[in-house]
Amino acid sequence: MIYRKATTDDIPQIQIVRNSVKENQLSNPNLIPNELVEEFITKRGSGFVCEIDDKIVEFSIIDFVENNVWVLFLLPEYEGKGIGKKLHQLMLDKYFSKTQKTIWLSTETNSRAELFYKKQGWKDVGFHGEEIKFEMSFKDWKK
Repeated sequence: MIYRKATTDDIPQIQIVRNSVKENQLSNPNLIPNELVEEFITKRGSGFVCEIDDKIVEFSIIDFVENNVWVLFLLPEYEGKGIGKKLHQLMLDKYFSKTQKTIWLSTETNSRAELFYKKQGWKDVGFHGEEIKFEMSFKDWKK
């Protein structure tokens, strides 16, 4: 497994992962065009990928403008192998190396993602639209 910073060359594979997930599926994949992904990994934030045999199996993108996890997705066949934990840690390390502002994310209720974030120490703070909203403070991250 290779963990590294995402580049614009990764966008086609990132889109494959994004559109392969079983939870948090977009009703319309065109809502997240390549140009938007590029903006988030080059201007608004930073992205990370995990590769296995030159294939991106997971990616995450943090947004420094809105102070949130814009996305963290894993190909379904790689779930439960610890890949998410490592990429999650890299993502938060990067975020908190730049700011001490609380970071937030939202995800589907009663999903594997909800359980994952709870296990990683995220605090349930209510809802963001129809999704559950979590926050991670600098203090909680340092624990």
